[in-house]
Amino acid sequence: MAVTVAGRLPRAKTPEEAGVSSRAVAEMLQAIEERQAEDHGFLIIRHGMVAAESFKTPYAADKPHIMYSASKPVTATAIGFAVEEGLLALDTGVAELFPEFRPKKRDEKLESLTIKHLLTMKAGKFPSLLADKTKDKWLNHFFDAKWEHAPGDGWRYINENTFVLSAVIPRVTGMSMVDYLTPRLFEPLGIKKPFWETDHRGVEAGGWGLFLSAEDLAKIGLCYLNKGLYEGRRVISQRWIEQAVLNHKGADGPDDNEGYGFCVWRGPGNRIYQLAGMFSEMCFVFEDYDAVIVTVGGEINNSKTQGIICGSFPGGFIEKQPAEAPNKDLPAALNSRAVEPLPAAPRSGLERFLDGKTIRFRPNILLNIAGFPMSVLPLAATYMTRDRAGNINKVRFRFLKDECELSWTEGDEKNAVLCGMDGRYRQTPVTLATTNYTAFCCAAWQGEKTLKVLIIPVESMGRRILEFTFDGKKVRMKPSTVPDLSIMVNSLSGGVTEYFTNKMMVKLVRKALMIVEKILEPVHKGHIQ
Repeated sequence: MAVTVAGRLPRAKTPEEAGVSSRAVAEMLQAIEERQAEDHGFLIIRHGMVAAESFKTPYAADKPHIMYSASKPVTATAIGFAVEEGLLALDTGVAELFPEFRPKKRDEKLESLTIKHLLTMKAGKFPSLLADKTKDKWLNHFFDAKWEHAPGDGWRYINENTFVLSAVIPRVTGMSMVDYLTPRLFEPLGIKKPFWETDHRGVEAGGWGLFLSAEDLAKIGLCYLNKGLYEGRRVISQRWIEQAVLNHKGADGPDDNEGYGFCVWRGPGNRIYQLAGMFSEMCFVFEDYDAVIVTVGGEINNSKTQGIICGSFPGGFIEKQPAEAPNKDLPAALNSRAVEPLPAAPRSGLERFLDGKTIRFRPNILLNIAGFPMSVLPLAATYMTRDRAGNINKVRFRFLKDECELSWTEGDEKNAVLCGMDGRYRQTPVTLATTNYTAFCCAAWQGEKTLKVLIIPVESMGRRILEFTFDGKKVRMKPSTVPDLSIMVNSLSGGVTEYFTNKMMVKLVRKALMIVEKILEPVHKGHIQ
């Protein structure tokens, strides 16, 4: 019998009890390791039960995780509620809702732009990927952008389309999107009111910035799978779900492998769709198998994650076999995965000298000009935020028996974390770029003069490694990131160069990004006061 805990999805005792092959789960685990996917964890759910789950310590199924573009279907769902409640319609004109952006000379394209165009990525606007989100003009990023084509005449995936949808909600409801969704979606699904990044005026980012746990995302996927029902209760309109998951991208039919619905991706293959985010925050819905698979991680190559899952499923869905003997090796394989802490190392004699002293670092001029000051958060976690924090300074170490305390400032934010020096993590709450995280940290000496610190904000997509090298009163801090920063820059390169039609300009932009990659994580120089 399945194990049930209030507020959580029921857990099957074995994968076979829920209709999932243990062999397929093991194959999926092996593929993750062989392909070196930067995953944080996954849930495999069939017939409403969690058949298998595995999260790398310190990540967990019930801990919030940044969703990136898996936020978009939640925004679309908010629009669906507003439509069902008669507050707007799919053909409602965007200019009617934002009359302040109507130019003096009538813009026929703007006047023809509708809510449905935004939902289906057919708006026709092409904002710059480099738009500075630290400025209080997020709506301007959309309305001031050039027209690539008339609304409905083409398709392009644009984050700002979904931000505009998010801004629609307070216009028609008088409420923030989170407040609007709480009694309609989150509470019925047993999801705690989540944090959602906002612009400077408190409007949720819409297309990114939502923090949900993997299990929360699974509940939303199950609600979609069941045509808006959850545990037998109507949560979302069936009519809305049926429209949302069709392919509105082109003329290839609803099961096109590259189809797109209302912020939902169709495929791969027939009758499969995805709620998908940038770093493999993904919810696969298998319509014909009563199944959902959720992944969270830091793997920017979504096609790799997709290939890993679809290499084992839906082939791994089987008839329920509640009497099947459990696979003896699988539980250990599922439960033993971890981001290993730094191993304990001999302590340095420098600790007595460094203890309690303040290390000041000079702000990096190039990073500040570029608008990406060095933060404990990886760049990918800050480049779409209204406050990028950064400029790590006033670093101080306090050395204890089996741990050390690291404190520092970033702008007006002050944080202190405990770092295990005994080969185990310590857990500390921190606030970075105005967002609350839970940091799991450890530290170890790499010889007598270099202290390595690993910081994992588990709600984020990545982790930060800081190496401090001491030479008298001089200090060098070398930052690095997992996933590697070059992966992020390479991904950004493809999107940015699409903005230019001139081949020479594309080459120049690519060269510039290669230079940016080299300067974004330079060695930072400081001194001990």
